[in-house]
This record gives sequence, structure tokens and C-alpha cells, in this order.
Amino acid sequence: MRERRSDYDVTNAVQVSDPAAVCGAVAELFSALYPRADFQPVEKAFREFELAFRGHADGFHGVETTYHDLQHTLDVTLALMRLIDGYERAADTEGRRLGPERAAVGVITALFHDAGYLRRTHDTRHQHGAEYTRVHVSRSARMLEELLPELGFEAAAAIAAEMVHYTGYERPFDQIAIDDSLWVKTGHLLGTADMLAQMADRCYLEKCRDRLYREFEVGGVARMRAPDGSEIVNYRSPEDLLKKTPDFCTVTLDQRLGGKFDHAHRYMNVHFGGDNLYLEAIERSLGHLRFVIERERWDLLRRQPLCYNVDLFRTASHGPSRLVQRIVQGHPG
Repeated sequence: MRERRSDYDVTNAVQVSDPAAVCGAVAELFSALYPRADFQPVEKAFREFELAFRGHADGFHGVETTYHDLQHTLDVTLALMRLIDGYERAADTEGRRLGPERAAVGVITALFHDAGYLRRTHDTRHQHGAEYTRVHVSRSARMLEELLPELGFEAAAAIAAEMVHYTGYERPFDQIAIDDSLWVKTGHLLGTADMLAQMADRCYLEKCRDRLYREFEVGGVARMRAPDGSEIVNYRSPEDLLKKTPDFCTVTLDQRLGGKFDHAHRYMNVHFGGDNLYLEAIERSLGHLRFVIERERWDLLRRQPLCYNVDLFRTASHGPSRLVQRIVQGHPG
């Protein structure tokens, strides 16, 4: 079996740094589930996402964060569509199916769940998108409220603005105001996809050390001020973050994905026909990390994946992407 490439999904078949490839994979699953549904609004969302993250959308600088880059978002979006596929195929009655509207809005929400890291061009207070770390989900919610009516989902805009909070830590889940149980289920799938995709990333460990810690520093998460003015140190160094990662992943899988999201990750097993490739990748990664920590062999974490943010995009071709070309030509993938 060919070694998994750093910017490919858990199957090593979809290049999750390429919006066209992910759009095509999502379109294939969506069309199989809902053959009569219109996928064009989702195609347009992919285009808007790419333009915004590459820095070509009016009013935005593009994605500056290195951990929460374009690849991360595309990886999450693909994972969500796979969970939706598994859920829909496992639904016991037609009334429990999500249906094409929830699926489409869910995918669009995944595409913009981290858009809150994007700086607006008129923002003179902040110098880097990572400064929004502690409020980025709320900013993403406001962007979704603006975007979804333009895509034909005005009635779902307020729901998506609530649902995106299943990907964050800004609001307790019991304070997310969604009444419809199927929208809540969509949110659980979304939150599950966010965590599964990043933890199953082939370079998750290196990205935590080399990228996430820096975002936490800039965003005021590594070190915080308590109400009494004292300093709270969450992570003293990149290595300290890695040492705390096994416990973080265990709690995330057991309490967040298990208890809070009702083990929604099980729908990956349905999608893949028995196996859960995401959980398998996570276990392999954590096993390697435990070995590194026990022996203090930090030198074994030596992968150096590309970072798909504006620094890379500025050095790349400024011509239209494959996604934009294909959408113009009427081919989603």
C-alpha cells in the first residue's frame, strides 16, 4: 500500500488541499444520496470559500493561520459529508433522514466553520488572524448569517449560526439554541467531523507542535489572564502541548464525541462498510506520540507538510484554480 501523502485524506485518495478534489468527492456522495437535489449552491459555497481563504474576496485578507489553514477546512468538509452519508444510510425511517437541505447547509457550515479567523481589510486593530482564536466561532457564525441567504438558504441562516458552535468552545452545548432534533444531529456530525479530521491528519503531531502552539500564543490561549489578574499557563511550550495531547484526545473522543455527540463517529463505519479509518489513524498517531513522549524523542516528529495559507498562495500562480474553472464549465469535480 502506498504511504499516505501529507495533504491527502485517510483513504489516501482525495487531495484535501485541493478545493476541486474535495468538491468533487462531496458532490459524488451528495448526488448519490439526493439524486434530485440541486448541488449548485454548495458548488458556489466552495468557490466563495476558496476565494476568501486565498485572499481574493473583497474585504478579507485571506487565511493567515497555519494550523487552521485551507487544508484543515477541506478535510473537515469531506469528513462531514462522509458522516452524513453514513447517517443517511443508517437512518431507520424516512422521517429520521436529514434530507438535502440540512446536508447542504451542513457542508456549507463546515466550509466556513473557521472563517472567523479571516481578518477584514478594514481591521486596523489586529495584525494576524490567530488573534481571533478565542472568538473565531462567533465570527464564523456572523459570516454564515451573511452568506447563506445569498446561497438560497435564508431560513437556515440563523440555525447555521448556532450550529457552528458545535465546532468550538465558546458556548456550552446546552446553550446552543436549536429546537429541531435533526438540525441538532447535523450539528453533532459537524462537530465530530471537525475533531476527527484534524486528529486523523497524517501530520497532526507536527502541526500541533509547529503551528497550533503558535496560534495559541498569538490568540491568548497558551497563557491567559484570570479575572484577578493572575496568569493561567495552559501550555508552556510546544512540547508541553504535545505532552497534553493524549489526554486531550482521550477526553475529546470519550466526552465530546462520545457523550455530547452521541458517538456520531460510528457513522464512519457505515460509510466505509465496517472500518472507521479516522479512528484508526488517530490511534496510530497517539501510539506514536506516547512512544515519543516516553523516550523524549522529539526528533522523531520530523514531517514538514506544506501550509496552505496566504503565504503559500502568494508564491503560487494567480490564475483561476481548477475549482473555479470547473464551476464555470459546469463540472463540480
